[in-house]
Amino acid sequence: MNSYLQRFLLEDLDIRGAIVRIDSVWQKMLAGRNYPSPVVQILGEITATTLLLGSNLKQPGRLTVQLSGDGPISMLVIDCNESLHIRGMAKCIPVVEQKSLPELLGNGQLVLSLDMDAMREAYQSIMPLEGNSVTEIFEHYLKQSEQLNSRLFLAASAEAAVGVFLQKLPTADQRDIDGWSRIETLAATVNDHELLTLQSETLLMRLFNEETVRIFEPQPINYGCHEDREKIHDMLRSLGREEVDSILQEFGEVVINDDICNQEYRFDALAVDAIFSKISPTIH
Repeated sequence: MNSYLQRFLLEDLDIRGAIVRIDSVWQKMLAGRNYPSPVVQILGEITATTLLLGSNLKQPGRLTVQLSGDGPISMLVIDCNESLHIRGMAKCIPVVEQKSLPELLGNGQLVLSLDMDAMREAYQSIMPLEGNSVTEIFEHYLKQSEQLNSRLFLAASAEAAVGVFLQKLPTADQRDIDGWSRIETLAATVNDHELLTLQSETLLMRLFNEETVRIFEPQPINYGCHEDREKIHDMLRSLGREEVDSILQEFGEVVINDDICNQEYRFDALAVDAIFSKISPTIH
């Protein structure tokens, strides 16, 4: 696997963690987007974070993370389901210079939406963007929401996006009063090159070679986008023939853009006829 999430546990310290690495999946997400390099980096870091958060849910569900603001990057959206199928997008001006995260996002907010089968409606958490990096924004969120000490270490390029997550369990101080501070210090020695090039087991050995690390089986990560023309057909049918015909008359064709999957669907008059001819007649 070249795109995977792998959990681990520092057994003697009651500190848990996970490493996420996506390369082929990440490259599929970027294909045809032509994002400026600062957008690629930020979107990659948020993608890795979303996978880490989604895999850490108490119950399986779909997690959608959205950062929006009034800066050069107006929106970043990542969607991850319980099977670690990921998709996402960014909206930005054509040319984005390398600046600090607050300058790139401007005044904005972080929105996390969680949808589980057991819930009648999706849970949503909204908070202002607080922090000078993706790491700081999400560490602040974790501190507020889970009330457990947590750390993130992130790196992203056009080739890969990687994240390391650490979390101190409530019993950690009973095992080793200095354990968390020691692990934080060791983890902070990692650099972007190591994150982007080392496989998870090698990276864990590099960081925690004197600790007892239990490593679990990796979980595959897949790209969550695929062409679904029938879903688009259903959407057009829901609009009704009269509305769709008015669009045809004005523009000569109906164009549907799926921004999050970077796909475009075009329908001429013959295609529209075929779509609506499949509707069963109402019998009175």
